[in-house]
Amino acid sequence: MVSKFAANWNNDGSVQASAPRWAALRADMQSAFPTYYSTDTSDPFAYLVGEAIRYLDRLKPPKPTSSPATTPGYLGGDPSGPHYGDVTKARLGENMAPVSEVLQQAADLFKGMPNWNHPLVMANVIPPANTAAIVAAMMTQVFSPNIIEGEYAWDVERTEMETSAILADLIGWDTNEAGGLFTFGGSGCYFYGIKYALTSCLGMDSRCNGIRTDAKVLVSQQGHYCKMNSTDWTGLGMENFIEIDTDETNAMDFEHLESVVRELHAAGTPIAAIVCTMGTTDAFAVDPIDKVRDLVDELYPLDKHSDGVGRPLIYADAVIGWSWLTFKGYDFQANPLGFAPKVLADILKNYNAISKVVHADAIGCDFHKTGWSTYNCSVVMVRDLHRFQELLSRPGSAYLQARTCYNPGLYTLEVSRSGSYSMAAWATLKFMGYEGFRSILGGILELQHYLRHEVIKQEPTVVCVNEEDSGFVTLFRVYKKGVDAEAQYNRELTNPAALTELEANNELQKNVADLLWQWHREGKLLEGSYAPYISYTSGFRPTDYPDENVEPEFICLPSWRLPP
Repeated sequence: MVSKFAANWNNDGSVQASAPRWAALRADMQSAFPTYYSTDTSDPFAYLVGEAIRYLDRLKPPKPTSSPATTPGYLGGDPSGPHYGDVTKARLGENMAPVSEVLQQAADLFKGMPNWNHPLVMANVIPPANTAAIVAAMMTQVFSPNIIEGEYAWDVERTEMETSAILADLIGWDTNEAGGLFTFGGSGCYFYGIKYALTSCLGMDSRCNGIRTDAKVLVSQQGHYCKMNSTDWTGLGMENFIEIDTDETNAMDFEHLESVVRELHAAGTPIAAIVCTMGTTDAFAVDPIDKVRDLVDELYPLDKHSDGVGRPLIYADAVIGWSWLTFKGYDFQANPLGFAPKVLADILKNYNAISKVVHADAIGCDFHKTGWSTYNCSVVMVRDLHRFQELLSRPGSAYLQARTCYNPGLYTLEVSRSGSYSMAAWATLKFMGYEGFRSILGGILELQHYLRHEVIKQEPTVVCVNEEDSGFVTLFRVYKKGVDAEAQYNRELTNPAALTELEANNELQKNVADLLWQWHREGKLLEGSYAPYISYTSGFRPTDYPDENVEPEFICLPSWRLPP
């Protein structure tokens, strides 16, 4: 018997002439959704994806015949936006629109946006995503795996589990005990770390009755500002993180940390977490996490805190630094990739520093930064996944049945998690392997050394201010014509009498960055070249003045060279 609904359609899916209008519209819409069956003929979905890619490709500049600087660092022909003036006038259309038309409108929204793949664009840690990550992430959008449980994601769930195992192995943790969860960026990792720490330190009761104790979170002055987000949104309160001084390398001052920890310990004030930054954004400073571990074990021994209550958890913010772990096992003597001696020394320095992350209880890693994956793509790793699950699990839901052995939706913050995060990271790891990561990371340092020691050194009015750092960014200051940049910078750094000059030259750095930004937005050509898009930063270092109460910061211009 044919139902009254089935009678509206022909066998080929077309609609009967007598069908109501809703059925006709529904038939028209079907071509805008991927089919549930394989198509022997041309697939409308595949065609539309290809068409969308062609729309985007038209926004790119033509391939240059000489320097990349002869092409603009923005997409499309008009960088004057963004245009937000009429957004409140948007209304839902009465009729359906062709998908191709919608995709063309979507592509138009990218016009004027910085082209993160372009060598002229170096404003922040925003590298281009690799093709394996892009396409793999897109594949998840076709079938919508929800990685809160195996039933909803099936073997796509393996991408989270396998990626976590690979990272645990790089870290040096037991891969049978450690685990990871993909979440909403580095702030999400930090948030998970602080929540885990609070529950571990204050006990399960804090989850039911709320946080009623002013536990402390210790983090360096150079620690990421999301320390405010996490202490705020967990309900702990932003007044309860304590900033630890930094040393001349911008790493956490261990003597100050030890003093604060011992004082809080003696007073009986709980420390929920000590956050170690494993690679700051500007200086790539790495906190002494091994010493932090020794201090925690001394004052809060496991035999007296077997359940973790009252014991600080060590969270490592390694969102930028984690990828140096891929030099695990590299033969630094033979140097098979042929890095320059000074670059090789920096690589070894970075690996030795980051490898100490093994001492952490939880770690945040961003694949969308130094993993060259799609935005966003971050994983929080925990040394003891079973304990993490026990502390954060909730009663089951009417919609979640434990039909597989892996059901993170029972203890994650999110009750929906796209498989695109983990798929992008997994595809990146499969594609790049050890040698891919090593060649990109080492190649970045090769470029940094060239920029710092050959290009900038030839410019008397420019000085590199982080020459000895081994991170991803070159920081520099520019001065007016006739000024010896290096001498002036050292004067501003050490002589309080130069404070007024420092402040004036800080304004100069802002003005230079703003002018370059304006030229970028105007598409201005200077001697046949487009202006680079850079920003400015104030987080690199304070002055070395004797009076510690007078610590103005330096404004610097950054050059992030992250394209492969």
